[in-house]
Amino acid sequence: MSDLSKPIFKSETKARAWLESHIWPNGPVCPHCGADDATRLEGESHREGLLQCNACREQFTVTVGTVFERSKIPLTKWLSAVYLLSASKKGISTSQLSRMLGLPYKTAWFMTHRIRLAMKDGTFSALGGSGKTVEADETYYGNVEATRRLRNPRGKSSGSEKWKVLALVERGGKSRSIHLDFITANEVRHNLVTNVDRKSDLMTDEANVYTNVGNEFASHKTVNHGEKEYARGPVSTNTVEGFFSIFKRGMKGIYQHCGEAHLHRYLAEFDFRYSHRVKLGYSDMDRTIMALKGIVGKRLTYRRTYEATFANPPPF
Repeated sequence: MSDLSKPIFKSETKARAWLESHIWPNGPVCPHCGADDATRLEGESHREGLLQCNACREQFTVTVGTVFERSKIPLTKWLSAVYLLSASKKGISTSQLSRMLGLPYKTAWFMTHRIRLAMKDGTFSALGGSGKTVEADETYYGNVEATRRLRNPRGKSSGSEKWKVLALVERGGKSRSIHLDFITANEVRHNLVTNVDRKSDLMTDEANVYTNVGNEFASHKTVNHGEKEYARGPVSTNTVEGFFSIFKRGMKGIYQHCGEAHLHRYLAEFDFRYSHRVKLGYSDMDRTIMALKGIVGKRLTYRRTYEATFANPPPF
């Protein structure tokens, strides 16, 4: 039996009860004041799942204070969308999601952006640590012709107008990718020391942006791609390049079109799936549950998402 045939994806009552059990494992918590003393309001005069806090007297449901708040989309479809996005290794297109869930394209598009926000890692814990290896590499993504209007103040070739992504991948662990304006030694250093434990062993290619910052870590070893050296014993960047392979196959083969303002959310999506992959012991349903735990305390309106298409991405 496939996961999508389970009752939580078919019954609104069971979907709400299932979501409550994962968002509130120890009982309802008021999103307004944080109290854990609430009374469930029942009867025909109250909508399903409505509770009232006995401390502040405010009413709420499990979706208040989450990315699902004020949504008129049934919970069964929300949970189905989270499952499909979590289970698809390279993502699922908005058109496909729209057809499978029977929703308008714009609705499905907005849902995927809300889910990507829920997938964003909010812990910011450092990657690596003593005895662990972190690989770092950068890549360029985007259509040069489409981004030609974005003039580079340094006057580099049109290839430099592509979007820059720095990825940090812990071997046998999580990944974290960042959209950068420019690939410079200062930018790379800032993101490395912010996201990676300095007790880690750092592995990169021969790019000079890693030369100085490499001295700040337990060790820094490189491979020379210019000389067609891709591995020297345990020294390689094959893990981070494997992450880039999944990312680019998904972006080019599944999503195809992505505005730069939304790139950070797509990166969060690919980071989430990679950091909760099967090799680390996560099933499709486990990833769904982990994504749903990230819905709390986050909001994203349609206007904010739509306007971001024509402006710089908002800070999260």
